[in-house]
Amino acid sequence: MKLPFIVSSSVGRKFVMSLSGAFLVLFFSFHAVMNVVAIISADAYNWICAALGANWYAILGTLVIVGGVVLHILYGIWLTLQNRKARGTERYAVSKNPPGVAWSSRNMLVLGFVVLGGLAIHLVHFWSKMQLVELMGAHENSLGLSPQDGAALIAHTFTAWYNVVIYLVWFAALWLHLTHGMWSMFQSSGISNQTWLPRLKCISNVWTTAVVGMFALVIIVFFIKSLI
Repeated sequence: MKLPFIVSSSVGRKFVMSLSGAFLVLFFSFHAVMNVVAIISADAYNWICAALGANWYAILGTLVIVGGVVLHILYGIWLTLQNRKARGTERYAVSKNPPGVAWSSRNMLVLGFVVLGGLAIHLVHFWSKMQLVELMGAHENSLGLSPQDGAALIAHTFTAWYNVVIYLVWFAALWLHLTHGMWSMFQSSGISNQTWLPRLKCISNVWTTAVVGMFALVIIVFFIKSLI
């Protein structure tokens, strides 16, 4: 039986990797903008949290996001193993990055696992105390807060300096992963000429810096507020 294009073809596998990556970039962008609302208005942020609680569309969205993450991870590991197999022992002959090849491009799998670890911590800190609590039918989480009081949960989480450090390290890995991943996504789609590739790299850097910067801004602002 002939396997589907997205499985049997290297181009197909890269297409799935790019498509799932584009989906996650859009999700991160939305999440970053949503988080900034917490700085502006706690009530507005909590309204968004209530809208994205245990509603059927929010649950469906969560499942789609999980599916996108799993697909991206599996295809990322698959492509990395294939690339290493194709290079064979040649990859051991070079002890440093070749000219023009960024460190992040050679360590996307490592960065991906760091990002995954940060995501796991984030789920423990927030999802398990918000949507999961609602799904279980409880009115308060383990901290005694309403699962829809996201602003109070952010404030509580980032009173601890070590949480701030952990998240900033996570964001740094996310920045490195996304800056390479975004322009690589366009390259895999066939936009790889010398005119557009530098422009796409610039756009990727600016977009990723803005998204990750918003994430970092929120935790820094809440940490400073806890010190005042």
